[in-house]
Amino acid sequence: MIQSSRKVLVVAPHTDDAELGCGGTMARLLEQDTRVYVAVFSTAEDSLPAGVPKGTLKREFLSAMSFLGLPEEQCRVFDFSVRRLSYSRQDVLEKLIDLRKEIDPDLVFIPSAQDLHQDHQVVYAEGVRAFKDCSLLGYEFPWNHLTFSSQAFVKLEARHMEMKWNVLQRYESQIALNRSYFTREFIESLARVRGVQVKTDYAECFEVIRIKC
Repeated sequence: MIQSSRKVLVVAPHTDDAELGCGGTMARLLEQDTRVYVAVFSTAEDSLPAGVPKGTLKREFLSAMSFLGLPEEQCRVFDFSVRRLSYSRQDVLEKLIDLRKEIDPDLVFIPSAQDLHQDHQVVYAEGVRAFKDCSLLGYEFPWNHLTFSSQAFVKLEARHMEMKWNVLQRYESQIALNRSYFTREFIESLARVRGVQVKTDYAECFEVIRIKC
């Protein structure tokens, strides 16, 4: 499915979610000339550290995408308020439907059904509504899950993991927060665990929501 996809859309509730959830997979897709699009619903301005200028996370996101090799015209950034997507469910759904019509993706990545973050739950639910006729995979955020259905694995090479970490380093404002999941050690360790499960060095795993063959 990864090798045969022509157009892939990654839907992220916030800046950095796409890279954290499936950055290695995105690197592999781009390496094989798949056309990848990323849509972000909130720049999480209210979560910025004190003293960090407004617009920082949008600039960091676009820098990360550029480093990954994604042109700006394949990126969409919306300005919904962080932790308040539930107040704008219909607007979120309409944006997703517009993306479906514009891009017509073969494969869509969204947060998993088991993700407990309120914004992630909205993007999951409206993502399933908007893309119910597409192949859908849910990406993993262990810090947001009580359980996770690891049903699909994408095998990765060391170069994909190196790209994932280099892309995440564009988010200087987030690295400054010293979150335990925003470290090279955690990111590589998780990928190694998932790799062990499918007898490869590294992998990212996903919840299978729907497969269209």
